[in-house]
Amino acid sequence: MALIDLANPTRFLALAARVLPWLAAATALAFAAGLYLVWFTTPDDYQQGATVKIMFIHVPNAWLAMGVWTVMSIASIGTLVWRHPLADVAAKSAAPLGAAFTFLALVTGSLWGRPMWGTYWVWDARLTSVLVLLLMYLGVIALWRTVDDPSRAGRAAAILTLVGAVNLPVIKFSVDWWNTLHQPASVLRAGGPAIHPAILTPLLVMAIAFVLLFVTLHLAAMRNEILRRRVRSMWLMQAHAAQGA
Repeated sequence: MALIDLANPTRFLALAARVLPWLAAATALAFAAGLYLVWFTTPDDYQQGATVKIMFIHVPNAWLAMGVWTVMSIASIGTLVWRHPLADVAAKSAAPLGAAFTFLALVTGSLWGRPMWGTYWVWDARLTSVLVLLLMYLGVIALWRTVDDPSRAGRAAAILTLVGAVNLPVIKFSVDWWNTLHQPASVLRAGGPAIHPAILTPLLVMAIAFVLLFVTLHLAAMRNEILRRRVRSMWLMQAHAAQGA
């Protein structure tokens, strides 16, 4: 099947039906492996103690908070430029997932920050910009629910998403541009990771598990959205037919 064939919603539904069980199984196995490595092989940090294990939940969620908005931005370009029939479906389905990952990143970061910084929250550049990202996710979701016509809602949400993408580099480089409590990048940085392999390996496994979770839930949400739109189209056709009669 060529990639362009996935523009057909029927073919996409067929592919999703075949792929989702395998993705769900891979996600479960990845989480099992990651949690085993975290709890049974990862040593406690010499300064943070067992609190460091929050990192294995916080960091993947923080990565996905920005990654999902990137996916939405790409889908928004597909909506505005190429009018891809599934682009707005992909963006709409990703928004609640991105909001959930961003919320979890903020909560786990606060729980991690309390013993490290002595407070759950500070208004520094990193934390504030991630909070803004959560508000933007909620704004996009609200926009989708406000406009009844999916095509109009898709175009409006695409514009808002592309404008909001300006916040992504702010989040990424905030620890370099401003003086913040948040530590600088330790994995994705020039010169390679600054984390010991005993911690880096479980972290990457957990990151893969969360990415698989997102892909699985995203495909399932896209499938549900396509079916929801088909039901809506059937209702509209029946309503027009009833009015014509």
